[in-house]
Amino acid sequence: MLVIGITGPTGAGKTTALRTLESLCVRVLDCDAIYHELLRSDAHLRRELIGRFGDVFDEAGLNRRKLGRLVWNDGVALNDLNGITHKYVMAALKGQIEDARQNGLPGVAIDAIALLESGAGDLCDTTVAVIAPKETRIARIMAREGIDRDYAAARVSAQKDGAWFAEHCDHTLRNDSTESAFQATCLDFFQSLLSSHR
Repeated sequence: MLVIGITGPTGAGKTTALRTLESLCVRVLDCDAIYHELLRSDAHLRRELIGRFGDVFDEAGLNRRKLGRLVWNDGVALNDLNGITHKYVMAALKGQIEDARQNGLPGVAIDAIALLESGAGDLCDTTVAVIAPKETRIARIMAREGIDRDYAAARVSAQKDGAWFAEHCDHTLRNDSTESAFQATCLDFFQSLLSSHR
């Protein structure tokens, strides 16, 4: 079974790549979704967060604004938060990868914008950067989220650019044409990648 890491900046087309993988019977593991589920279901994670940051939970769950005020201007606190959360997410990823292996799936795709920085990339047999030109990404985010250009541009500028992802991954998928053309590119690429691993 092949474990594929998918990463890249916002608006580049990761969702299209992941849907293509799902069509090939590859299980997609979304690290953000796993983290949010763990916040709801894992009492050990909640206790560890409360032990480090105080009562950052309310009746609705994690109070992100309260936690954010504690970590965004404090590098030590942010590193502590990442250390706690990554430990639980990594354990969940390992369990789900093993489950997919036991079920005979051809592959698993780990979806994480911080794939390489978080250590999740170490679980992967290969990594794929999905990138697109900056202006294309800005336009996609504006259309997708109904936000103005300045806000979309600020979101794009706050992240590493496509060149960084391409340099640090084993493969690069460049999404600079139509969605249907990119879907075809993804299908050809992932079919080839999976068949070469069999």
